Amino acid sequence: MTKRRLRDERGATAVEFAFIIPLLLVLVLGIAEFGRAFQVSGTLSAAAREGVRVMALQNDPAAARAAVRNAATSLDPAVTNAQITITPASCPRTGNATVRLTVTYPLPFLTDFFGSGVDLTGTGVMRCNG
Repeated sequence: MTKRRLRDERGATAVEFAFIIPLLLVLVLGIAEFGRAFQVSGTLSAAAREGVRVMALQNDPAAARAAVRNAATSLDPAVTNAQITITPASCPRTGNATVRLTVTYPLPFLTDFFGSGVDLTGTGVMRCNG
């Protein structure tokens, strides 16, 4: 009687596993997407800090944009100049003015399971002239 009961329950285990596997798959994909977004967010913040440092010290928007692109070489697709905003456009040489550099990046998801992507932003602010 015990052998017969085990044989009858073997199919029930497969059915329960079939119910659980989609939930586990969504959980694993969500963890992967979140981890990647977190890593890209950190890269954007570091690139923005590097770019605003160059802007504050050299007062050169082209050099600041190049510094951002060089600091974010691991991103695919790459950061473009259109995604980098510098406010104000030049660093005033008097007073305690600050400059702000913002990098906006459309992060495409690895899978289209959670949508097409999300927009991430990295910002750096620094006082002009260091």
